[in-house]
Amino acid sequence: MYSYAPTAREITLLGVLLVALVTLTGTFQSTSLSVSEVAKLRSSQFSGHVEEEPTSIKFDEKFSLTSLHAPLVWGKGEVPETEIVTHVPGWTMFDKLYFKHGTFYIVTDDPTDVPPLKLIISSGIFLTSGPTDELKRLPTDKDMRVIDTAEAKKLFGDKAQRLDGVTWLANDPKQFITHYYHWSAELFFGFWRAYSSLDPSIPASGATDLPAPRRFLFTHLDAANWRDYAAMNQWVLLSTFPSITMEFMDDWWERGNTSQTFVFDRVLLADRAAAIHGHIFLRTQRTAGNAFALPGSVHWWQPIRNRVVNAAGLTEFSYADYTERLPVITYISRQGWGRRMLIQEHHERLVQELYQLRDDYGYEVNVVSMDKLTRAEQMVLAGRTTIMMGVHGNGLTSLLWMRPTPRSTVMEFFFPGGFAHDYEYTTRALGMVHYGFWGESAFTRPDVPPVAYPPGFQGNEIPIDGALVARLCVERLSLSEEADD
Repeated sequence: MYSYAPTAREITLLGVLLVALVTLTGTFQSTSLSVSEVAKLRSSQFSGHVEEEPTSIKFDEKFSLTSLHAPLVWGKGEVPETEIVTHVPGWTMFDKLYFKHGTFYIVTDDPTDVPPLKLIISSGIFLTSGPTDELKRLPTDKDMRVIDTAEAKKLFGDKAQRLDGVTWLANDPKQFITHYYHWSAELFFGFWRAYSSLDPSIPASGATDLPAPRRFLFTHLDAANWRDYAAMNQWVLLSTFPSITMEFMDDWWERGNTSQTFVFDRVLLADRAAAIHGHIFLRTQRTAGNAFALPGSVHWWQPIRNRVVNAAGLTEFSYADYTERLPVITYISRQGWGRRMLIQEHHERLVQELYQLRDDYGYEVNVVSMDKLTRAEQMVLAGRTTIMMGVHGNGLTSLLWMRPTPRSTVMEFFFPGGFAHDYEYTTRALGMVHYGFWGESAFTRPDVPPVAYPPGFQGNEIPIDGALVARLCVERLSLSEEADD
């Protein structure tokens, strides 16, 4: 059988090739690329651009992450004390507020610096009248305790799990939360007013360096009971803080059922029942009113207002532009609601008078039912409005999104003899002018009547003098023009 054997020449050639291959391979250096460098190189193949020195991105710098929420560790040392950053009745901001098994702990070796606990927190039950119910709302040791560092050491051990960043915590039941006005113009309103006291120089543009709250925590509210029927609560929250997380009473209980100690880096604690002890609340019946005793800019609300109207699609313009633009009058009608409506003939006369202003002065006039508009349309319209008017009711909550200028005015129609502070106080808190109407008469601060709900307040026979409203519109806008000059 034939067999093949290589010749001496073939063996020599094979050896030369092997030596050459080994020599050439030794001249190349191996290169290791990071994932980000490979991605850049791949991208350059399509863009035609090659980075000279690819650099890797540090993950913690790009996303500002902490080290997996590292615990606060004091070891054998003293437990870090709690600091009360700001306080008015019902609105208290803490650094290093501890909690364990559902109880809050203020750690301090100087308890005289701590306000009475009833001005900070309550038991969280519904607000009802009567001395017995008032006693039930007072906080107990289960709700909050003030302890010194020695006792804290015994209770907490050597560390606490951190809830990093800023937390907004509402210790309220659902009683007043599932309502657009009480959410946006009381709870949210008060939270931001208290929090914005840390930046008392917010300019007219609304620019601020305050960090957004990391989480919104409700200790007595379940996840199914914070939205309102018109879906405005969630619009306001998620337009303002799109990255916020929410925790509810089930989450609170689950944290309490662990054996761990937790600590807030910074928490703003709101409690409606605690707020009612404040002297400003006693004058206005507005829980958010207490927060206005804290330092603050006259433009304090602009960061919130701007986020909400911008999310709705309103193209913003400068503060000066508002005073130069054509005034916008918006009448929010309740004629289709079946509750708190104008006398039909008075409604028709009012609409006629407003349209006459449009014809005589060129003002933009809108007669709208808010429930007929989308949420975005409501925000944009309110953001453009100079004078807003309507019968006392939830539709006037839209005044929150008006731009405060010398012309900005809210006109509220009451049944004669009736009055409530809701929209009057909110208007003034935003730096705008409010007028109340009783048929053929009008009133404004300081000549406002006492709070009253006479028969007919909730009825459908509320009178209004359309000609009076029209004259006051012209007066307000004319005075504003003189002020602008």
